Amino acid sequence: MQVQRFGISGVLLITPRRFGDARGWFTETYKASAWTEAGVDPDLRQDNHSFSAPKGTVRGLHCQIAPSAQGKLVRVLRGSIFDVAVDIRMGSPTYGEHVGAVLSAENNSQFWVPVGFLHGFCTLEPDTEVSYKCTNEYDRAAERGVLWNDPELGIDWPVSAEQAVLSEKDVLLPGIAAARGWFP
Repeated sequence: MQVQRFGISGVLLITPRRFGDARGWFTETYKASAWTEAGVDPDLRQDNHSFSAPKGTVRGLHCQIAPSAQGKLVRVLRGSIFDVAVDIRMGSPTYGEHVGAVLSAENNSQFWVPVGFLHGFCTLEPDTEVSYKCTNEYDRAAERGVLWNDPELGIDWPVSAEQAVLSEKDVLLPGIAAARGWFP
């Protein structure tokens, strides 16, 4: 597997090898020993799968706080997304900064978003399916979020606010200032 590190510690872009022949291909999407070798040893506890029909669907920016904080391993099964992680760990030298990557069924890349980050994505194609493994189970009481296009974050989303397809909940999320103290 190929591991790409970013300027924000902890976030990784992982591209597992594909082994192909005339029938198609095979890939190991998660192998504990390989992850440990890369310096990450997540305790994965829940799998999620989302389907977004329209191009320009935005999901996020979300996280869960303690005691149910989640790290996420994100991959695309069909279509493509622009995936984003925003550092909200108090005291981090990169607090408020973000990294993004294009994930697609074709490029086979996965995004590791550790605890202490907001996570969100925008679909780049219609009928996109995303799968993500989480280090903790969903806990409504621990769920938090920040407005996806808060100008303070400066994320260059591939969709305008007028074109973005959002849930009613995500439209009402606060700005990044609300996240102070979520991950002390």
